[in-house]
Formats: sequence, structure tokens, C-alpha cells
Amino acid sequence: MTPLLQVENLAKFYGPRIGCTDVSLDLYPGEVMGIVGESGSGKSTLLNCLAGHLTPDRGAVRFDTRADGLRDTVTMSEPERRMLSRTDWAFVHQHARDGLRMNVSAGGNVGERLMAVNARHYGAIRDEAIDWLGRVEITEDRIDDRPTAFSGGMQQRLQIARNLVTGPRLVFMDEPTGGLDVSVQARLLDLLRSLVREMNLSAIIVTHDLAVVRLLADRLMVMKDGHVIETGLTDQVLDDPQHAYTQLLVSSVLQV
Repeated sequence: MTPLLQVENLAKFYGPRIGCTDVSLDLYPGEVMGIVGESGSGKSTLLNCLAGHLTPDRGAVRFDTRADGLRDTVTMSEPERRMLSRTDWAFVHQHARDGLRMNVSAGGNVGERLMAVNARHYGAIRDEAIDWLGRVEITEDRIDDRPTAFSGGMQQRLQIARNLVTGPRLVFMDEPTGGLDVSVQARLLDLLRSLVREMNLSAIIVTHDLAVVRLLADRLMVMKDGHVIETGLTDQVLDDPQHAYTQLLVSSVLQV
């Protein structure tokens, strides 16, 4: 099977400081990869390089495009990469405000992404927005409300609807439950898990919360100081960590 995403020897530096280096991975259709590590470990730098938000200094990020098979997104033209981010890719930010238009209605936020892929029929766009709001547990009577009137959990669910409405194949998630109350986190995780399975999504999730990757991720990558120090099946890594740093990471959670 061809990987959906193939990363080879990826590196990003900030002057003398390592953002991430020598990262290679294959992600297959329908697979969820978790990336964990402490603040400063390089996980967000890696995610942003994979998603095209940062340009790596070295390496390749190949995506299995519908038209041309594996293409290196690092060397793609900006218009090609922008279209990919509107169609086959999606990015869920930690802070929903970074992924929403806060002065546009909930329905408008979802509809904008449809219009970005050339949907033009207003009635059809509104119907699709209503359907997707329902799928993320936002009632139809809130369709004309702006995100500023929503709770943090509702804003995050709206951001997810905005991202998934075009049926992407790969979703990047940056601390998707960060900053939310525990009960809100649990509800959001259940929603994400059901959508990932239902849509057969591939996803790469960056988080410091091992419970999130335990629930969502098939495989796990542990980062420290910009390097990948351990990788494997999620349960395998968390239940029998091999690297001393991973052992410390897991034990610190167990002691809380």
C-alpha cells in the first residue's frame, strides 16, 4: 500500500537551535499518528513543517495526491499547496480563534471552505453547513450566531466542522483539546474519534496529553530536543516504553 504521507529526513533549524531534525515517517490511509513530548521538544515545529506552514531546511514531505500520486509538498508551488490545504488537508488549531473567522456566522465559517472549492449554490451550501453543524453537536438554530457567542468547546467543534466539510484525507491537529475543561475534552475526544473512524481519516496529532493519543492514535512518536527518540504502536510505547525519557514521561502522568 502506498503511504498517504511519506516524510524523509526532515529538518528545521532556528539559527543554531534545532527545531526538528532527521525525522522520517510513513503514514497510511486511515491511520492516526500521535506526536508527544514536552514543550520545546520540536513537535509543533514538525507539525507545521508537515502542514506547509513552515519551510523545512532539509528533507521531503511527499503526499499521495489524487492526480499525480506522491508529490513533494515542499517543492510544490504556493497555489498548489494552498489548494491542497483547502481540499485534501485540514488543520485544527489549539485555539479555535486561530482557525475561525470570528466576525462571520457559524454557517458562514463552514460555507467559506465550501466556496473555496468552488461551491456556489447558496441553498446547497447552507444545507451542508446545517448538516455539519449537527454532526459536531451544534444545533441548527445557532447557524447565524457568530463564534464569539460560543463556548470554547463549541468553537473547537465549529472549527472541526469547518475543516472536515470538504472531506479531507489528512488532518493535522495541534493540541486539539488544550485549554478546555476536562468534561469538554472528553466530549470533544469522543467526537473526534467517531469522525476519524466514520470518514476513514488519516491524522497527525500533536499533544502533551498521553490520554489523547491513547484514545485516538494508532502509532506514537516521542520527541525530545528536536529528535524522534522512540516510535511504535501507541499501546506498546505507553505500556512498555524503551527510552528513559519516554519512561519518565509515562511515569510522570501515572503519578498525577
